Amino acid sequence: MWTAASARSSAASTANKPRRALLFAALGSALLPAASAWAAPPRLMLANVYRRGMPLAGYWVSEKYDGLRGYWDGRQLWTRGGERVGAPAWFTAPLPAMPLDGELWAGRGRFEHALSTVRSQQPADAAWRAMRFMVFDLPAAPGDFDARLARLHQLLPIAAAPWIVAVPQQRAHTHAALQAQLDRVVQGGGEGLMLHLGSAPYRSERSDDLLKFKPYDDAEARVVAHLPGQGRHAGRLGALLVETGEGLRFKLGGGFTDAQRTAPPAVGALVTYRYNGLNASGLPRHARFLRVRSDA
Repeated sequence: MWTAASARSSAASTANKPRRALLFAALGSALLPAASAWAAPPRLMLANVYRRGMPLAGYWVSEKYDGLRGYWDGRQLWTRGGERVGAPAWFTAPLPAMPLDGELWAGRGRFEHALSTVRSQQPADAAWRAMRFMVFDLPAAPGDFDARLARLHQLLPIAAAPWIVAVPQQRAHTHAALQAQLDRVVQGGGEGLMLHLGSAPYRSERSDDLLKFKPYDDAEARVVAHLPGQGRHAGRLGALLVETGEGLRFKLGGGFTDAQRTAPPAVGALVTYRYNGLNASGLPRHARFLRVRSDA
């Protein structure tokens, strides 16, 4: 029932609205740094898979670094998924005021260090001292990759910042030479090779302008369910039921550590798996879990 008391309460509420608006505005301003920790994912150049018999003329070859994709927009460092990277000020201060595309890398066989360092929003100097920003392209620079590479070599190295590195590139000529280079990299603990087409512009899409060459195939899928284990895995994860972007479902039962079987990737998480080709139904052969795609 509407009463005089209700009217007084309504009048007080109306009088307090400007005060509340100011309070909410102040709170909103205080929350802005947290909100800006995420942005729309950067529009990056993505790779197809190199297959024997593809033409190699005009390609540059470099090591594929097993880290996390890093995008410098000229002011701030971001992951491929659009998460702000909380690197120390000294790490990013020497970077030029122009976009750079590269890999945040901690060295061969040290992906977990790179992952934990990049994902932490409380940067630890000791962890970041082991990191490198391996720069392989200039997304906003004019011209083809040959021209962008020449410009990159004008910018880097920076004597006072040895952690910012222009990725070494060499020409590709034959499949045999490419395979020999892949074998050397893998035997040394590396992941594989990348091939950049010298005549290609920077296109924010997946194409043969950029190729990856590894001793195995890999892809991503979404976790649909946890399947219980048996035998020595009783009481913990036996396999992940996953689904690809094309709607294909299959089990990932291998590649997990004991810790991952005890605390498996969450349902809904995007995971990377490795496999050896496809069978007649289109499903991957010998698929094994590799890691959670936490940068997507």
